[in-house]
Amino acid sequence: MTIDEHFAEMKALLAVLAERPQIRDWYTTEQFAHLIGRAEFTVREMCRHGRIRAEKMLSGRGAYPQWAISHAEFLRYQKEGLLPRQK
Repeated sequence: MTIDEHFAEMKALLAVLAERPQIRDWYTTEQFAHLIGRAEFTVREMCRHGRIRAEKMLSGRGAYPQWAISHAEFLRYQKEGLLPRQK
């Protein structure tokens, strides 16, 4: 294998690694939306209506805290889907 071929193989492997989603302790609504293939607005509404478990986190960005969704909730959502509607 030549150096150029080895370099091309390493470059391809790095591209695959860069495409993989990064596991985090907490996700923003934007990150969560990207992971599940939904719009960020939809994820915020899911949080607001209690369809997914989320917490308000002070982010230092403006007067309103942002929603944050734990990795454990992401795994639960993958297995079980949305929580039932709250009355």
